[in-house]
Amino acid sequence: MRVAFAGTPQFAVPALAALVASRHPVVGVLTQPDRPKGRGRLLTGSPVKQFALAHGLTVAQPATLRDEAGRAAVAALSPDILVVVAYGQILPAEVLCLPPLGCVNIHGSLLPRWRGAAPIQRAILAGDDITGVTFMQMDAGLDTGDLLGVHRVPITERDTSATLHDLLAETGARELVEVLEGLAAQVLKPVPQPAEGVTYAQKISKAEAHIRWSDAAAVIARQVRAFNPWPIAETRFAGEQLRIHDATARASLAAAPGKWLGFAGDALRVGCGSGELHVTQVQRAGRKVVSAREFAQSAGSAAGRFG
Repeated sequence: MRVAFAGTPQFAVPALAALVASRHPVVGVLTQPDRPKGRGRLLTGSPVKQFALAHGLTVAQPATLRDEAGRAAVAALSPDILVVVAYGQILPAEVLCLPPLGCVNIHGSLLPRWRGAAPIQRAILAGDDITGVTFMQMDAGLDTGDLLGVHRVPITERDTSATLHDLLAETGARELVEVLEGLAAQVLKPVPQPAEGVTYAQKISKAEAHIRWSDAAAVIARQVRAFNPWPIAETRFAGEQLRIHDATARASLAAAPGKWLGFAGDALRVGCGSGELHVTQVQRAGRKVVSAREFAQSAGSAAGRFG
């Protein structure tokens, strides 16, 4: 098969690598235009672009696929199939119909649960105990296409968005070539998504990272895990921003929300609406990430309050 690929962030790179390692030629790669990055705001290519150029692949970066120039960029590749992984644009019907075998998407959830932009974070925030990757035959809707395969992955109590991101990316990449070959051989039949269980994973905002200590400890712990590595759950301490990188929930007797309760081993105990949060890694504004013990030594009074 002549395979074209559309993707942008690091999540898409393992899938592209799997295609490069397969017997099927990758005839071209679509990715989002370069964006300013870092303190110098230098234009920087996406992780997919960097991987593609390093492997001698043709790269196109149309600003949109909704105009004639964007569609022409896809048509010029003459692909048999287009693989789409976190590309960052909804493909219009005129593009979806270009490859004879259609367009296949790898999505980081068990569709129809968590359609949309942030399925990994939303699954953790909701307390889901299982997620996975879905292979989908794309249509014009938002993650509404027929299912080609589902691979389940458990969510542990220590998983962050970072660890789950990497696990799902590798899971999708591992199964991708087999899915494409099954589709081409007509032994893999698309199945419509269930009508029940549809949820939407809205894009994450920085405002969601602010901790409300009146919430249950279990809710705050999921917030810490879901927002690692971005935007990082945060609170206030002594009038300054404090980011919490790692924490777990524990049951406890009632305590004032946000109250410093001392230590349990190396974990700083903080009162919550119910239970307590055991904090192990924090970051003060403009500082590096440190252990809770190191933070306590520099924070001074152990009678402070968070929030």
